[in-house]
Amino acid sequence: MKLEDLTLEEKIGQMFMVGMPGTEIDDITRELITKYKIGGIILYRKNILSLDHFVSLLNRLRELNKNNKVPLMIGIDQEGGRVNRMPMQINNLANAKLIANVGGPDLCYKSGKVLGEMLAEFNININFAPVLDIGGFRDNHPLGNRCLGEKPEDVSKNGIALMNGIKYNNVISTIKHFPGHGASRIDSHIFMPTVYKSVKRLKNEDMLPFINAIKSGADSIMIGHLLIADVNSIYPASLSERVITKILRKDIGYNGLVITDDLSMKGITLLFGITHATMKAISAGADIVMINKEHKSKIRIINNLNKVGKRSNTVLNRINESVSRILSMKEKYNIQDNVITEYNIDKINESIKEINNIAREVKEN
Repeated sequence: MKLEDLTLEEKIGQMFMVGMPGTEIDDITRELITKYKIGGIILYRKNILSLDHFVSLLNRLRELNKNNKVPLMIGIDQEGGRVNRMPMQINNLANAKLIANVGGPDLCYKSGKVLGEMLAEFNININFAPVLDIGGFRDNHPLGNRCLGEKPEDVSKNGIALMNGIKYNNVISTIKHFPGHGASRIDSHIFMPTVYKSVKRLKNEDMLPFINAIKSGADSIMIGHLLIADVNSIYPASLSERVITKILRKDIGYNGLVITDDLSMKGITLLFGITHATMKAISAGADIVMINKEHKSKIRIINNLNKVGKRSNTVLNRINESVSRILSMKEKYNIQDNVITEYNIDKINESIKEINNIAREVKEN
């Protein structure tokens, strides 16, 4: 599919990845797919009742999209440990901190491969993993044992290995959360963290794993909700043109997909409101905006962006730039609306069990 084959409305739809409120496809989600041609759906555990329901839901989502010009990208946060979105019938992988500590890059790569194999079995196209934030959080912090090390060098080696493992099975890996939550200890699900390090220092520390992963072929980056005092006193990285366009794109030289962290987190909605935040993120350079909650606002936001795009060449050019990247990535990974007719989780469960046993044995010894 070429950019010029899409209407403005279809282009705008491609820039949205949305969550569903429940276990069934509701009227708003159905309309977002069939009328507004959204580019992607992200699934959470709240959407999944069982393995059979999971497969049925995936197939129904793709059936809804079958008459659209561009295939639907289906994404998930599947890290293992506390971030496990898959049905209960599939074994859960040990947390990233444990795997990195006991097995280093080799075990991280094997873990990434089995994660990619798991998702590919169900034709899930993009995984929002691995976490490249520098560790040092307490384990009950939202990032805690999801981190792959406490030094930039360790996070780089382990994170790149995990990223490449996921990609091995033709699943897009998304490194997160640029420029790095390790520089702050506040949870952006609740309020806005502020980072007081200089940009120069961030590039040598918290950004370093991302820079190294970019050099190793990162295809997708998630931008975190972090206020960098040295950059902008109002807008966080996810809404900042200087962070996304100047630092990430121009200074670091990244050309892949930029995806926002969930814009319906309280750290964003309390300060900016969902509509303003979405428009700001797109103008700042985000290719895909992720909105999990704020369900009734999604159609209004898309219509608003459509009106602005029709009267502003600057916004239209910004949209074209992002949609070109999205289409290229969907083509690169051969994303299609194929329904699932058969699947086998026994081999995946056995592979996960083997990795978990290695981690457990080393930890105990």
